[in-house]
Amino acid sequence: MRKRRPNYRLVKTHRNYSVEEVARMFGTHKNTVRAWVKAGLPTCDGKRPILILGYELAAYLKARRMKNKRPCQPGEIYCVRCRAAKQPAGDIAEYQPITATLGNLIGICPDCEGLIYRRASLAKLAQIRGDLDITFVEAQRQVSKTDSPIVNSDFNQG
Repeated sequence: MRKRRPNYRLVKTHRNYSVEEVARMFGTHKNTVRAWVKAGLPTCDGKRPILILGYELAAYLKARRMKNKRPCQPGEIYCVRCRAAKQPAGDIAEYQPITATLGNLIGICPDCEGLIYRRASLAKLAQIRGDLDITFVEAQRQVSKTDSPIVNSDFNQG
């Protein structure tokens, strides 16, 4: 299955590509690459076969990916429903640990009242925090090993 966004790191910058080679490299259709050319992907010249310089292809795909990024400022969490970075309602968020060094900031969107999440490491929490009041939730308890066997087991002792 092909990926939704082509990885610009696969492109060799010192090589020229035809439309068919680009389509094969990313697992897309030739018409998709032709649509990129119409949308502004530079080519070598206006003649056939259409040749695309590797460094221009990588720069085009990188710019296309960066255009869709929505970086959050300190104290903001991205709301998927509203498609915008928002400060959680009441400036309150919870930090729920996933591992020893990584966790999720969880808040409530002030507009749609849905839950909003932001992945954060403990080391960078002071930078991400902003004006938020963060409460730390205990990690869920794990099943622990016991030395004594379970009483209601089906094993026969013999």
